[in-house]
Amino acid sequence: MSALSASALPDLDEWIAGGEASTFDHHRIFHRQDGPADGRPILLLHGFPTSSHDWAGVIPALTDAGYRVTTLDFLGFGASDKPRGHAYSIREQADIVERLYEYLGVETTAMVAHDYGVSVAQELLARHPHRFTAMTWLNGGIYPDLHRPIAIQKLLHHRRIGPIASRLSSERAFRMAMRKIMGRRVGADDLHAMWRSVSADGGTRVQTAVLGYIDERKACADRWTQALEDYPGPTTFIWGPDDPISGGHVLPRISERVPNARVVVLDGVGHYPQVEDPEAVAAALLS
Repeated sequence: MSALSASALPDLDEWIAGGEASTFDHHRIFHRQDGPADGRPILLLHGFPTSSHDWAGVIPALTDAGYRVTTLDFLGFGASDKPRGHAYSIREQADIVERLYEYLGVETTAMVAHDYGVSVAQELLARHPHRFTAMTWLNGGIYPDLHRPIAIQKLLHHRRIGPIASRLSSERAFRMAMRKIMGRRVGADDLHAMWRSVSADGGTRVQTAVLGYIDERKACADRWTQALEDYPGPTTFIWGPDDPISGGHVLPRISERVPNARVVVLDGVGHYPQVEDPEAVAAALLS
């Protein structure tokens, strides 16, 4: 690990204040747009268990380059509703993204996806590949058989143990887990902001339900993998190899199955490239 980095993320409260909450399918969903209204559209999808705030360190470079950046917190995440007893699914999250398109008047867009957002992006791509002008993928379970969950994910995913583990969640345990999957030592303020996104409005209590996507991903593996591999537009992978979950061990499969893709490997970076090295991620997106 490198030395402790300076804060990469702007203030969480300011981030939320800069967006709005709209109701889609009876749920309030936080979203925001940044950059010129007539800029080239780009959609950024966040991962589990955090929020769209993960992208806040990357967005200024995109808006300076003229992009109109759309972000949202998925249902069950961040500043969006976190209903308990809800049957969360990737298909529902994709439906919400499509409702957001309609609300904002977005017809086509580039799409960038990380972790949980990768599965949502694959579902969206399987539905309407023509809507996406370019695809960029950051560390995530694009090939379910290569996914290597850490211990806390296994506990939270367990139907009986998961609810108990979620009630025992703490910021200290969260920080320890995040530092196991990151290649670079992210600042304490950033980890605290990420924890606030996770824990707000009882968010830790819904994590077992949200993690049902691991089973959904396996069930939809053929459809989602085909959507990714058959996509005819420009494709980029920005990958942190020091990620124990979806790191360097995924790169040979990417090279084999998506040979025409551009692959940017960020040495020393783990599971959260956009937080660990936002400057490099922004440069890779813009190059």
